[in-house]
Amino acid sequence: MITAEVLDVVQESMKQQIYDLPVDIIMPNPFQPRRFFEPTALVDLATSIKQYGLVQPICVRMTEDGYELVAGERRLRASKLADLPTIRAVVVDISEEESAILAMVENMQRQSLNYIEEAEGYYQLITSHNLTQEDLARRLGRNQSTIANKLRLLRLPAKVKRLLIEYDLSERHARALLLVQKDREPEQYEQVMLEVIERIVEEGLTVLKTEELVDKLNRQSRKKPVTKANIKTYVRDVRIFTNTIRQAVDVMRDSGFDTMYDVEETQDGCVITVLVKY
Repeated sequence: MITAEVLDVVQESMKQQIYDLPVDIIMPNPFQPRRFFEPTALVDLATSIKQYGLVQPICVRMTEDGYELVAGERRLRASKLADLPTIRAVVVDISEEESAILAMVENMQRQSLNYIEEAEGYYQLITSHNLTQEDLARRLGRNQSTIANKLRLLRLPAKVKRLLIEYDLSERHARALLLVQKDREPEQYEQVMLEVIERIVEEGLTVLKTEELVDKLNRQSRKKPVTKANIKTYVRDVRIFTNTIRQAVDVMRDSGFDTMYDVEETQDGCVITVLVKY
């Protein structure tokens, strides 16, 4: 758990000795939630570091294999881009789980994660460290509902998630896409979402208008044309039930009741009529 004591350890370490470590021996944090680093911004940072040096050292921890990054991946990448042989770093004594949580906390505080990266980061922490949503929410200082809502976004198809970020659409737009009904083929399910995204971008749809569009498409999907083949398939599927009714009618006839049984096929299915004469 990332407690106040753990944060104190990190902060105290930052006040202690700073080492110049070779950039090539520092392994990336395997739990880094951030996936995209804007190239132009990295070049700007590299230029600044080359000219003025690194203002804030990175944070690493010792592992059996050497040094592993805890916080400061953007600074490490920019230093490599600037062809610096070493980088200023402090070494902290924390566990792998604490390192993973701190990497998430750092990115959250810097607001450098998009909502898909944040959701993927939460999922990685939960699965890698056997945490519940409640555990993670407590350790990050967030509501459990916030964690749950973010994780739901991972249900979206990969291409849909990528386009949401590329077009800089909001998280609420992404949640609106989750309203698309799943009673379609997987390809159709994804295609509907892609068409909605296209409409959002071309028409500048608000979240409310997007939700209305999704609802309209869902209602259209429910109005499937009825064909003769569909009727036959439906009747064949329910035959086990119609046979049961027919058997019940036979039992009534054997018991002396004057009973009539009739089945009429319609576009919506079939109508079964049982008439018992007194």
